[in-house]
Amino acid sequence: MWSQTYAEGGHYSVWIRLSEPPNNPTCTHTVDKSPRNAYLPLLAAALLLALIALLFVLVPYIHRRRCTSKFIKTICCQGPQYSVDDQDGGNSGEAEANAAKDKPTRLRSLDTFRGFALTVMVFVNYGGGGYWFFQHAPWNGLTVADLVMPWFVFIIGTSVVLGFRSLQRKGVGRVQLLRKLTWRTLVLLLLGFCFLNYSPRDGPLSWSWLRVPGVLQRLGFTYFVLSLMQTFWSRREIPLRAFRWWSPVQDVILYWPEWLFIILLETVWLCITFLMPVPDCPTGYLGAGGIGDEGLYPNCTGGAAGYIDRLMFGDNMYRYPTCREMYQTTQPFDPEGVLGTINSIVMGFMGMQAGKILIFFKGENFRILCRFLVWAVILGISAAILSKCTRDGGFIPVNKNLWSLSYVTCMGCFSFLLLGAMYFVIDIKGWWSGQPFIYPGMNSIFVYVGHSLLGFYFPFSWEMRFQESHWEFLFQGLWGTSLWVLVAYQLYRKKFFLKI
Repeated sequence: MWSQTYAEGGHYSVWIRLSEPPNNPTCTHTVDKSPRNAYLPLLAAALLLALIALLFVLVPYIHRRRCTSKFIKTICCQGPQYSVDDQDGGNSGEAEANAAKDKPTRLRSLDTFRGFALTVMVFVNYGGGGYWFFQHAPWNGLTVADLVMPWFVFIIGTSVVLGFRSLQRKGVGRVQLLRKLTWRTLVLLLLGFCFLNYSPRDGPLSWSWLRVPGVLQRLGFTYFVLSLMQTFWSRREIPLRAFRWWSPVQDVILYWPEWLFIILLETVWLCITFLMPVPDCPTGYLGAGGIGDEGLYPNCTGGAAGYIDRLMFGDNMYRYPTCREMYQTTQPFDPEGVLGTINSIVMGFMGMQAGKILIFFKGENFRILCRFLVWAVILGISAAILSKCTRDGGFIPVNKNLWSLSYVTCMGCFSFLLLGAMYFVIDIKGWWSGQPFIYPGMNSIFVYVGHSLLGFYFPFSWEMRFQESHWEFLFQGLWGTSLWVLVAYQLYRKKFFLKI
């Protein structure tokens, strides 16, 4: 066997020389045209973004210094002044301060996390500059593009806990909560099913190519289940933390019905995935089918997950799965299928646990960060054991298409680490205000639906002219993403926030 790695953009000639005996040929290659540095555009873009980020930090800092110096001069030169109408003897300022203290503050790190995930998603949907690591993995494995969707699901779980607890403390009843969550779920499902299915390249709307599953459909259903859990099994008030033997895990034990439900769900996923018989396929098959596994199972793409989706939806699924090109598969397979939605709920439940930690240990930032770190370590070790730290050789490989258990635990680890880091930098230390990611994070539905419907129109994108390098691909991806961040910033200034 002869193998050789070729750099991008080069021209090569391969020479095969037959020898005696003829079954042992030798192969050599020559370079006709030297390859170019494919990562030079990425380096230039990284330096430019670093310069812009530095300006974002320096300009407000200089402005604050100037304002502070002017304020000090005013105080030193004029001294304190009181209004004639100030009948409270200066106590009004204290009252305002107390009112501001009592007013609940928004968790900026969560909005920033959401906006960061959305920005990466928009960039990936614009092609990611044509780089392989900004594309979804063909089957098993992990790339940057595979990180985004689980982050969104994790954030949904955290937001459900924080949002519903706030509504419950305001006296909103269970019936009103059920109305609210049902309406939001229906809107998300309809947006994904009716609007994001359409593309001008597909022609008139037709059932023959209409996709039933989808990203917003999965997010909507996951939100619905998580919201029901929070509505029926949450606690209005956190009990006083008395010392007991189970005190270190009391924020888990207090919500045992939710944990029991999630364990049952995951048991269902494991049983269906590894025990359900699939016609003409080995039981428990997790491969891509096609020419994978030496072509033994060409029509078994996704095993039980693909079989269930094909039974339910027929051809009304995603027709161009990431495994199609490399593994030459012929079966449709949807990465947002039915079976994977179970693990999507499990991923959202991890986000709910993060929200409960923030509530349960409110004001104890060190304990919050420690528990985030503990959860990240537990989930990371679980992912390492399930995958055996390999791409294809583990008990359950890391696979975004299947939303495998190892993929969910791995993404849970990353989510706890990233949210914890942002919480420390933004909400605790105040070193960063979350800009510019906080703007799309506070208008995520508008940006996601907008870029899905208008993303392939000018000025967000255009027809490529120079396709032999990454320069134009990367410029278009960064340009389109930046425009949507700018749109979100203008909406933020106008105080327009699209809520469902």
